[in-house]
Amino acid sequence: MTTGDRLIILHTTKFSETSIVVHTLSREYGRRSFLVRKPRMSMFLPLNIVEAEIVESSKSKLFLARNFSSEFPLNGIRNNIYKNSITLFLSEMLFKTLKDGAREDKFFEWCESRILLLDALESDFSNFHLRFLLEMAVQLGFAPERRDLMPFVGEHCELVTQLLESQFPESMMVPMSGAVRNEIADLLVRYIEYHSESAININSLRVLRELFI
Repeated sequence: MTTGDRLIILHTTKFSETSIVVHTLSREYGRRSFLVRKPRMSMFLPLNIVEAEIVESSKSKLFLARNFSSEFPLNGIRNNIYKNSITLFLSEMLFKTLKDGAREDKFFEWCESRILLLDALESDFSNFHLRFLLEMAVQLGFAPERRDLMPFVGEHCELVTQLLESQFPESMMVPMSGAVRNEIADLLVRYIEYHSESAININSLRVLRELFI
């Protein structure tokens, strides 16, 4: 059976000399991996949003994805080294947190809206990844509150509470140094790791530390 679906790219893994496995988030399948033959790798950048045909098979759990197209070029992200680094970090975070087969209600729609928002922002997005992590925790059902966050964020609790409780535009303007921003990112990763019961080792966080120091 062949169906169409919109996919958010989280990660890719080499499968053979001519094929890759694309790890994705979609409305129909949730967190799911697909085989792609003869890939055009520019289509599979972190957090790209693509349309694809999915060919289901009764003989394999690894379905085939083909005939990719992109409705959103994300030029606002791809032409900005800082935004590209943010998407690298967030895609790795999603890939390592979400269990294969997970289908959180409305999670795809939320994630897509956040990607398009980052693409549209022209300035004041240095706090974006922190706000994303807090919203992600809400979407996954952790419902972070000050009392719940305190054991993880400690002395930064006031800043994190501001990030969480402010309207989005105000949360982007919460003042903090690059060093503090990096500390909070580390602490929020540990918070999500604890509540999702996942071992989350984020390699791309080092890149953000260097850019936002």
